[in-house]
Amino acid sequence: MQIRSFYTDHWKAYESILPAAKHLQSKTETYTIEGLNSRISHYLARFRRKTKCYSKSQEMIVYSLNLLFNHIAIPFYRCQKKF
Repeated sequence: MQIRSFYTDHWKAYESILPAAKHLQSKTETYTIEGLNSRISHYLARFRRKTKCYSKSQEMIVYSLNLLFNHIAIPFYRCQKKF
């Protein structure tokens, strides 16, 4: 998987680490991403901060995310990785 762009807030530390050509500082984009992240952690216990649920396999993470994205109808975010 190739990373096309990095969306961050306006924290100065990101400018020194991320390549300028791929780095976009925008509250609009980070707001959207954080909204998706909160939906994922709401539905899947393995993505919550303090949890005893975890995945032992990357394959199961991909399957879980695909099931969730199909359930909440977000086809754009379906994981494309094949095992």
